[in-house]
Amino acid sequence: MTTSTRTDVSLVAHLMRRAAFGAPAWKLERLAEQSYEDIIDSLVSIDMYERPAEDLLERFNLENADEERYTWTAKRWYYRMINSPRLLEDKVALMWHNRFATAASKVSNARAMAVHIEMLRDNGMGNFKVLLQKLSRDPAMIWWLDQQTNHNGEVNENYGRELLELFSMGRGNYNEVDVRSAAEAFSGWTIDQTIPRYPNGWYDTNFVFREDDHDHSEKHFLGDDGDFNGDDIIDRIVVQPAAARFVATTLYRFFIADEPDGEAIEALSDVYFRSNYEIGEMIRSLLLSEYFKESRFKRVRWPVEHVVYLMKLTGQHTDPYERGLLTLTEKSAGMGQELLNPPTVEGWHIGREWIDSAFLIERVNFATERLADLDTPGVRKIVDRLKAHGKTLSAEALLDAALYELGCIEVRDSVRATILEELGESTVYDSSSPEFDHDATRMFQFIAASPDFQLA
Repeated sequence: MTTSTRTDVSLVAHLMRRAAFGAPAWKLERLAEQSYEDIIDSLVSIDMYERPAEDLLERFNLENADEERYTWTAKRWYYRMINSPRLLEDKVALMWHNRFATAASKVSNARAMAVHIEMLRDNGMGNFKVLLQKLSRDPAMIWWLDQQTNHNGEVNENYGRELLELFSMGRGNYNEVDVRSAAEAFSGWTIDQTIPRYPNGWYDTNFVFREDDHDHSEKHFLGDDGDFNGDDIIDRIVVQPAAARFVATTLYRFFIADEPDGEAIEALSDVYFRSNYEIGEMIRSLLLSEYFKESRFKRVRWPVEHVVYLMKLTGQHTDPYERGLLTLTEKSAGMGQELLNPPTVEGWHIGREWIDSAFLIERVNFATERLADLDTPGVRKIVDRLKAHGKTLSAEALLDAALYELGCIEVRDSVRATILEELGESTVYDSSSPEFDHDATRMFQFIAASPDFQLA
């Protein structure tokens, strides 16, 4: 561990918005007692044993016994995103959930969807080659892309095509012969017969390889010839410069900005090859880079991120017996992102497309409602900390203090001017008065209703 050096709180806030789900100022100040490098080490160095215990969560949420409902898996995931000390693994799993889009609406097997999400959490920060191997054997993915109907002599190209186009290289880096060969190489990769769920509930569905259903013909793939199977295809994908750029671009768009930068993509691609395809090392390099540090508020917060960020501020759902977790899945769905149900194989369209008139109203209403609730421990703590900013506060001073306490938020001058005009620039607030609590939460609501609050 390096020598501890205090880090600028605003930089820590930026890091936690991107590599986690944000945090109020009092938590950021604790993190800032470490060096920036040490904070990144703690985020990237995943220890599965530090995941939150969930036995009490299951005990107090009996709907988990209904394995026909995938919403339990979404609800559990929200609990993890709010409470896990290793938030980066869930953040990365969320990224891959969009990139490797698989939807419960078609899979129709809640248990298989739960296993799919666990696979993304377990492998999302590991080796990209291993991740593709796991993905290709994932029962939910197999069903989602009809791979179980890909037979020797009766090829279904769905998985072979999407593996190349959406999961590893992108268009323009392969041809139709490569697609056909990939599909043939994956023939016989299927799942076992799902045991009927009644009367005992879902059983695990498992990957199986059926040798007698595999195409052993000579195949031509990305310039090579041979009797390839699925793993051979993946071996040849991960060594391609296009694969490096694909992973680099995926990381860049999720952690930095919606529009990729060519130099940054090349730098991350170099790390991809130098680390032998290790995603975690690419993320470490990205978080340490100057282009990351300079990318503040250049990315639209995803709906799930928006909901979890507000829970971080309000301090809600830190106890397994607290009701209302399922409401969070409904709220993010109303904002355009229903966990475990991406709309197509392309996933959700990110960036400014998160912000249309209907989605924005849902985002603002949810934020203003939660930040006005003084009965939540987080809002109560933030308001109490505001009082330490001074006995009397001008409208501008209260605005600055609130922006800081809500996680070092920045707003444009035009937004500041609008808020101050609504409040009255000459207004002076007495932090010891009984009305101050209301004044503070009113300020939170003005901030939450601004366009800039949607950015991370």
